[in-house]
Amino acid sequence: MQGVGPESADAHLAASSLGPGWWGTAARTALPFVVVGALWEIVARLAIFPPRLFPPLEVVASAFVRLTASGALPHHALDTLLRLLAGFALAAIVGVAIGIAMGRSRLAEDTLLPLISIGAPIPGIAYAPLFLLWFGLGNVSAVLLVGFVSTFPIVFNTWTGVKAVKEVWVRSALAMGADDRRLFGKVILPGALPYVLTGLRLGLAQAWRILVGVEMLAAVPWGLGWMIFGAREFLNTDVMLAGVVVIGAIGLALEKLVFQRLERFTVVRWGMMT
Repeated sequence: MQGVGPESADAHLAASSLGPGWWGTAARTALPFVVVGALWEIVARLAIFPPRLFPPLEVVASAFVRLTASGALPHHALDTLLRLLAGFALAAIVGVAIGIAMGRSRLAEDTLLPLISIGAPIPGIAYAPLFLLWFGLGNVSAVLLVGFVSTFPIVFNTWTGVKAVKEVWVRSALAMGADDRRLFGKVILPGALPYVLTGLRLGLAQAWRILVGVEMLAAVPWGLGWMIFGAREFLNTDVMLAGVVVIGAIGLALEKLVFQRLERFTVVRWGMMT
C-alpha cells in the first residue's frame, strides 16, 4: 500500500476542519438571508408594487455587478468605510474614557451624566446643520458628527459596566495588595468589558445610521449614502438596494470579524460569557 503524500494529508486536514459544526454554523447564518430573499422574490413576482420600485433580486444583482465592474461601488464603499472607521474610532476612544471616568468618579458622574442624558435622545441628524455650519461641508464635518453621535451609547454602556463590577471583587483585590493600576487592569476593565462591547456595537449602529444620512447633507463627492440618495432622484431602486446590501455586508463583516473575535478572546475565554 502506498503512503499518503503531503498533498493528500493537506487535503484531509482541510476537509476535517470543515466538519459538521462548520456547515451547521454556515447554514444557520445563511438561513435568514435565504428566507428574506425568497419572500422578496415572491412579492416582486406577484407585482404588488411597480417593478421599478420593487425589483426582483436578479435586477438588484445585475446592478450590483455592473456598479462593481465599473469601480463605482467599491469607490463609494471605501470612502464610506473610511469615514465610518475614523468617526467610530474617535467615538470609541472618547466614549470609553468618559464612561470609565463616570464610573470611577462621583464628581465626573454628577457633572457629565446630565449632559449625556440630554444629548443622547436627540436624533443624530438634528445635529447635522450645526456641524455643517461649524466645520463646513466635506469629510471633517461628517467624521466629527459620526463620532459625536455614536459616543453616547458607548458612554452609557461603559459607565454601566464599571458601576456593575461586583464590590466583592474590588475588595478582594485591594485586600491582596492591588494598587489602582492593577485594580483597573485586572478587575475593573475585565468586569466591565461585556458592557463596553455592547456599547461599541450600539455605537457602530448609530454611526452607520447618521453617516448614511449626513453623506448627502455634507456634499461629499463619494459614499454609499450619497449614492443611495442620488439613485432615489432617478427612481433607480436597484442601485439603492445594491448600496443597502453593501452596508449590511460591511456591518456583518465587522460583527463577525471584529466583535465576535474580540469577545471570543476576552470575555468568553475568561468564562464571563458563553
